[in-house]
Amino acid sequence: MRNRATVAAVSALSGALALSAFAVPAAQADDSAVSYRAAVAKVRQAAQAESGRAAAAEEPYALNVSFSNFKIAKAVKVGTTNHVATTVTYTMTHGADVKITAADFITDPIIYRGSSTAPDNMLYGNKPAKCTATSATTADCKGTIDVYPGSHELINTDAGTWRAAAEATAFNGQKPGGDTFDITKVGYKKQDGLATTLVQRYSKLTVNAAPEPVKKGKPITVTGKLSRANWDRGTYNGYVSQPVNLQFRKNGSNTYTTVKTIKTNSTGELKTTVTASVDGYFRYTFAGTTTTPAATATGDFIDVQ
Repeated sequence: MRNRATVAAVSALSGALALSAFAVPAAQADDSAVSYRAAVAKVRQAAQAESGRAAAAEEPYALNVSFSNFKIAKAVKVGTTNHVATTVTYTMTHGADVKITAADFITDPIIYRGSSTAPDNMLYGNKPAKCTATSATTADCKGTIDVYPGSHELINTDAGTWRAAAEATAFNGQKPGGDTFDITKVGYKKQDGLATTLVQRYSKLTVNAAPEPVKKGKPITVTGKLSRANWDRGTYNGYVSQPVNLQFRKNGSNTYTTVKTIKTNSTGELKTTVTASVDGYFRYTFAGTTTTPAATATGDFIDVQ
């Protein structure tokens, strides 16, 4: 699993992380992303390992919560270096015995790729979600999914559809890093398949119309390039064999019209010719795919004489 939780979870399970700082007031606990992540990962791993086994002795008990109304952006567009944060909201319903205001109660959203029990990759927020009670047994929660492509959290094959889940953990005073930690006194619930989103490789598109100025009736060569984030290398590379529309807007007009559709070459480059008629702007537009978002180049003005 290629995510920040992996290192933290392994460290927690091996005893390398001291998590005693976890049981502090919520406002301070929120600032300890590593500790909170490692603590939850430890409980999650135990719950998944014991899932389906009868009379399991070392596992958290099933927490009486459920999730609904999960909302996330249709697409999360990720480049090569910049941190991307996507807001997530959901409703949490819980039993009257579940104290969601406790300092060591945590709920957070997750998106994952592949199987829910053994995901190929998983992403989550830097901090737990914040919840506001709407009744004695319901709360509206808001969190984030934070992505750091520069830290190699994603590889190119991760682009596409991801599923969403939410989880809740009630530590009930148990300290995951302590010698007396009793996981059977910890409550945990994870609910998968709440929604879907696209995690996409950010795209760029350029255009250049030449020569400029040009005489009416003479050819104009319009070049450009469609590139997208390469998460494996941390660079932008050409997007090959993709249909791109060449559009034109007459000077003084607000409307672009498609002139023709061409495909990018083996390096993502574009090149075509048109006949000069009137002053205006040429641009390329790309409709996007499931792995790559749409892109539109800024119009390039051409002076026809």
